[in-house]
Amino acid sequence: MSSSIEIFPITGIGDVVAGDDVADILWEALPPRDLRNGDIVVVTHKIVSKAEGRVTNAGTEAEYRATVEEEAAAIIRRRGDLVITQTKHGFICANAGVDRSNIEGDRIVLLPDRPDRSAAKIKARLETYSGATIAVVISDTFGRAWRRGLTDVAIGVAGMAPIDDLRGTTDMYGRVLEVSEIAVVDEIAAAADLIMGKATGIPAAVIRGFSWEPAKGRATDLVRPPHEDMFR
Repeated sequence: MSSSIEIFPITGIGDVVAGDDVADILWEALPPRDLRNGDIVVVTHKIVSKAEGRVTNAGTEAEYRATVEEEAAAIIRRRGDLVITQTKHGFICANAGVDRSNIEGDRIVLLPDRPDRSAAKIKARLETYSGATIAVVISDTFGRAWRRGLTDVAIGVAGMAPIDDLRGTTDMYGRVLEVSEIAVVDEIAAAADLIMGKATGIPAAVIRGFSWEPAKGRATDLVRPPHEDMFR
């Protein structure tokens, strides 16, 4: 268990356009290009989506709604203008993750096609540059069904397990834990968002000091399978 962690913003990243290499951009912005073994790089999905060309125009509300429908694999609920969807990745979120914030004009940003693969590519490049063993988390902002407010969660991960499975271990009183699975990559995404914010122009951060072991894993491993879902 980590006794303390540090979170560093990666500043100086300008607007990202299709064809940009996110890993190169992050490496150039890291002062002084310092990544260490065990660091976790958290990147908002928006710059990944922009670099991968996952941007389109939606000048009218009708065009925006049509894009939401196209990006959704299923519509879970509707209430007025709000649409709760299942994305093609399996995530349950509002409007299929289609976002109109922090982008100019009538353009909108879609989720990356394969965010776990995107995280793996960024990780591989940054490890080549730094010589360090790191993990990468791609984050997005989601609402929660039973709580007000938004929080960042992981939609892509590479290098570490998304869940810390404590089942079979004991608590401080010796009781065996039967259901405890900690969504550590969601906690990491939320922690990084405390310094990235929504209007600061800081789309990435480094978390240092958190204890984790290199492992394979996907953010889609966090999606609860339908047979365990009591609310759909």
